[in-house]
Amino acid sequence: MVKKGLIPKPESIFLQVRCSKCSNEQIIFDRSSITIKCNVCDEVISEPSGGKASIKGEILQNLT
Repeated sequence: MVKKGLIPKPESIFLQVRCSKCSNEQIIFDRSSITIKCNVCDEVISEPSGGKASIKGEILQNLT
């Protein structure tokens, strides 16, 4: 007999992050495998760290 609700929810989410240098807001993936730079000033916002990315900017909101 199969129970309902056995499908696991994903652990990864998208984040709205504000650049610490120019205050530009971007949406990024929390487990990104590449370095993410700000679209305006090229400041590093996120760096990969093997699992969850190391977020350098200010996290404003979790987008689920």
